[in-house]
Amino acid sequence: MRIVIATAVYYPMINGVAVFSHNLAMGLAKRGHEVMVICPSQTGKNYTRTEDGVKVAHLKSIEIKVYPDQIHDVPPKKRLFGRELPRVFYKDSFRVSAFPAREVRRVLNSFRPDIVHVQVSDPIGLSVVSYARKKNIPVVTTEHNQPEVLTDPLKMPGVIKKPVNAVLSSYFRSRQNKSDFVTMPTQRAIDHLTAGHKFDAPIVAVSNGVDISDFKPGKAAARIYKKYGLPNNKPIVLYVGRVDPEKKVGLVLSAFKKTLEEVPDAVLVIVGDGVDKIRLGSEASRLGIGMNVRFLGRVMPPDLYEVYKIGDVFATASEIETQGIVLIEAAATGLPLIAVNKGAVAEVCKNDENGFLCKPGDVKAISEAMIKILTDKKLREKFSKKSIEIASEHDFNKTLDRFINIYNIVLRPKS
Repeated sequence: MRIVIATAVYYPMINGVAVFSHNLAMGLAKRGHEVMVICPSQTGKNYTRTEDGVKVAHLKSIEIKVYPDQIHDVPPKKRLFGRELPRVFYKDSFRVSAFPAREVRRVLNSFRPDIVHVQVSDPIGLSVVSYARKKNIPVVTTEHNQPEVLTDPLKMPGVIKKPVNAVLSSYFRSRQNKSDFVTMPTQRAIDHLTAGHKFDAPIVAVSNGVDISDFKPGKAAARIYKKYGLPNNKPIVLYVGRVDPEKKVGLVLSAFKKTLEEVPDAVLVIVGDGVDKIRLGSEASRLGIGMNVRFLGRVMPPDLYEVYKIGDVFATASEIETQGIVLIEAAATGLPLIAVNKGAVAEVCKNDENGFLCKPGDVKAISEAMIKILTDKKLREKFSKKSIEIASEHDFNKTLDRFINIYNIVLRPKS
């Protein structure tokens, strides 16, 4: 098949949609399909490159200066007379293709796809769908977002947030109903989107999946401990992901402070970058736990596969996950999980089976979960075994099989 993947974010950006889109493109190409990815340029100018058999068309883009690009490290704020200045814009900022219709048409006329798979309702995704409809090309859509993913970071008052969420939900449903087939990463995400509303397009849950072969249990290589300055003989709580306010890493930090009262030699390792990283570093110092917290910044494969192995437990307080690729990666590595019972994480973190699900925002419960797991070897072993079993259900090869089957379904002539 000739398959187009349209996305607003793409590797080497680090977020769930970018990673999934990259994994999907690479996986389909390895299976012998011709794949083109259409995404915004990271330079502003349009260009096309080829990566492992995948053509990547980067379209003209403009900068959104108020948000970082998720590729480069976020620098600390500038200071004046010892005080931090407000951040007005980012040098390495997020990019979007604002008016891509003409470029989309040119790229698709040249590639002549059999099917298009849209990841995000940005101008690129909307232009690709419009083109496909005119050319009678089947459209598959994967909805990665829920309204809360967009509104939670804005800290809206409830009286405003509730109607805004309702409008966004209606928009998501309307967009999806124009597709030939719709997927979401989990059944919980589907139930949340469709609850009480008619949905005409076929819709199924297909895990984002991870390449299980990359994430294996075991002790991390000695070079990893040395390279990142980590202790190899202390209990470690691990977080991997974006370090942005909506991910609520600060709650993990606060819970960890309480954990140190019972497990004083524990270490919290935070892997990732984002706008909240510098503040959290200062917060760790203010809480008096700076010596027990390590910020590794962005870590890329193959080091990332080894970094997961340093943890004794993986912890996140994020409330906006439609699935959480990092949770699957951690589970595949055999880590017990601590997460909050919101969104769709309960399909990966199963309470009292491979970890603990806590009430959102409950710092005490998160801390108690850390203490239970860190101080009970038999419990860690039980949870670890179950994590590996759960992760096997999300093997990316199974995800590829599901999507290829979906593509074949929508390509069948309608009777």
